[in-house]
Amino acid sequence: MRVVIVTESFPPDVNGVAYCALETARHLVRRGHDVLVVAPAGAGGAPDGGPARPCPVVRVPSVPLPGYPQVRVALPSRRLAAALDGHRPDVVHLASPFVLGARAMAAAARRRVPAVAVYQTDLGRYAHAYLRTGGAAAWWRLRRVHTAADRTLAPSTSALHDLAAHGVPRLRLWPRGVDSARFHPARRDNVLRGSLAAGRDVLVGYVGRLAPEKEVRLLAPVSRLPGVRTVVIGDGPSAPGLRAALPGVRFLGSRTGDELARLVASLDVFVQTGRYDTFCQTVQEAMAGGVPTVAPAAGGPLDLVEHGRTGLLVPPGSGAALCDAVRLLAGDPAARARLGAAGRTAVEHRTWEVAGDELLGHYEDVLAGRTAVAA
Repeated sequence: MRVVIVTESFPPDVNGVAYCALETARHLVRRGHDVLVVAPAGAGGAPDGGPARPCPVVRVPSVPLPGYPQVRVALPSRRLAAALDGHRPDVVHLASPFVLGARAMAAAARRRVPAVAVYQTDLGRYAHAYLRTGGAAAWWRLRRVHTAADRTLAPSTSALHDLAAHGVPRLRLWPRGVDSARFHPARRDNVLRGSLAAGRDVLVGYVGRLAPEKEVRLLAPVSRLPGVRTVVIGDGPSAPGLRAALPGVRFLGSRTGDELARLVASLDVFVQTGRYDTFCQTVQEAMAGGVPTVAPAAGGPLDLVEHGRTGLLVPPGSGAALCDAVRLLAGDPAARARLGAAGRTAVEHRTWEVAGDELLGHYEDVLAGRTAVAA
């Protein structure tokens, strides 16, 4: 099968869309499919992944998003159409389509190539978080793109319900995979943990982008708990303000790969703060690492965390609730061990191989549907 993956972000970008697009491309190539990626160019012609990239990557000119330079917005370019014409795909995969993906959807329709759109980013709520307005306009654009797709894949039941409520048709559930070999309890490093805990009894950590919608400031009460050391792993436009607002927190910057897995497994408690995640890959990775997880009872975590068995769910937007949950786990090592082990068991089978093969099944369904209509 010939596939073009058009994504709004791709490594070396560090975010959920880029990571999912990369793992999708890797799996398709491993299964013997012919894959091409189209993505926005990085700042100053940043490299596209070098030897680690699984397939050719076409870069489209882009500009930084105002106020968030780590996010690049693709400019109109003939490279997209040339890539589609040159690769002659059987299916176009749209990863979190909004700007480049919307153009790719139109280009695929003109060429009568089926398209599968993968919903990942709740741009309506992000618009509200950043601008306090614009949610309706964002959903208008999202609905227009996804309605044109042959199938839209949602990462969680919460996202599925949101899409249905906004009138998006032809929906299916497609949860993300996890590298459960990399994110593994065996990665725990007690020497590293001791150096980060700095004499405290419990090491608590957050992993993710540092941006307004992630609500990382909710860590403030947690960071003041006696005997608790809080670390933040990640980067983003909110980093300077968060460093000032959370003086008791140690900021480690962006980490990836085995280094990230070792850091995650070395935590005693993982805390997810933001309520807007459509899936929340970092929660799944922490669970795979055997780390007890505290997350808001909203969005993707509702599918991942079974309260009291594989982690703890708390009311969204409440720093006090996060603090209470961490305090509970900090004082109960047996509960931490029990939740961590159950979390690992719950997600370890959910590999990228499993998720990738499910994705191929969606491609095949769409292609069969097109063939039936043509007949």
